[in-house]
Amino acid sequence: MLKDYMVYILRNFSHRKMRGWLTVIGILIGVAAVVALVSVSQGMQDAIKGQFEKLGTNKLIVMPGGGEFFGAFASTKLTSKDLEIVRKVAGVDMATEIFFRMGKIKFNDQTKTTYIMGMPTDSIGSKLVTEMASLEAQQGRMIKEGDQSKVAIGWFLWDNNFFTKKVALGNKVEIEGQEFKVIGLIKKIGNRQDDSQVYISIESARELFNEPDEISYIYIQTKEGYNVSKVAEDVKKDLRDYRDEKKGEETFQVQTFEQILSQVNVILNIVGLVLVTISAISLVVGGVGIMNSMYTSVLERTHEIGVMKAIGARNSHIMLIFLIESGLYGLVGGALGCSLGLGMAKLAEFAASQLGAEIFKASINTTLILGSLGFSFLIGCISGLAPARQAAKMKPVEALRYE
Repeated sequence: MLKDYMVYILRNFSHRKMRGWLTVIGILIGVAAVVALVSVSQGMQDAIKGQFEKLGTNKLIVMPGGGEFFGAFASTKLTSKDLEIVRKVAGVDMATEIFFRMGKIKFNDQTKTTYIMGMPTDSIGSKLVTEMASLEAQQGRMIKEGDQSKVAIGWFLWDNNFFTKKVALGNKVEIEGQEFKVIGLIKKIGNRQDDSQVYISIESARELFNEPDEISYIYIQTKEGYNVSKVAEDVKKDLRDYRDEKKGEETFQVQTFEQILSQVNVILNIVGLVLVTISAISLVVGGVGIMNSMYTSVLERTHEIGVMKAIGARNSHIMLIFLIESGLYGLVGGALGCSLGLGMAKLAEFAASQLGAEIFKASINTTLILGSLGFSFLIGCISGLAPARQAAKMKPVEALRYE
């Protein structure tokens, strides 16, 4: 019997192709938007998680203020004395500092603005920073002790179109009006900001920006066998005591990578939920479109319904026919929407790679696809429920008289 239903439904669809495809488009757009946004959001989370996993779980970061972006808006800064306090905390294996500012870099009469990172040149500090920032020289070398007028530059400056002409080893660039020689070309990290940074010694950076004692971040690696969260609390306590600050009123923040990842995921989840909710409105519109189409279909096929009832079709048979038909509208729209949504997500992935964010990959999983198909079919069935009931309740005599 189900086969007969399907044959009847498909024949009806073939007779009303234009209306059928217009009905499908409403669901298609909604599903495509939801699938694309969820794929992109999940891809961002996976990329960020992957980056943190590479760095290990035994790392901490101390930042000024309430954790504002690079401490740029913090009224109270970190200083070298804070670093000394951190190094004395039990469980801290090594700790180092970085200092950076947004600054101007000039090459071949072109001036651009980017982040200037001052990094430590001692062996311990340099090792910790290069590990945590995923820095590796593809050509030349990183900054080392004594490199007061030397610079290593990010991938985007030497292998892309940051400047009209690519920067090469041995070239001279001006940073905040001071000349530096390029001694290192950094491998591609995978995001535009990091790949656009330049790296000089921390002494040179402080001199350029006239900040002899300020620290932007303190990077910490804990000793093996120590609980990272416990070390983080001890660091916070000792800094709080030194700075004479009350608990909960600290002018600094100590975070583990797990905490940072958790905060980023919360933000991404909230943004993703808002976007998906907005895009889901189009699913409601699509459902209304199916309902309207099915009501019209019921009116047009009133005589057919009367004939089916006259030859023995029950109310449940009539209702099932229209429910299946409306469900198929939703399912077809969902299938096409999934395809379009995945294509849009892959297009976003390609666009991100062109912008230098190759670590980003759109996430495609079976659960999302099957869930979208099931939900679109359900939307179709729900939308067709009222028209199906109307068709089922028709009286055979009245239906046969309908012209």
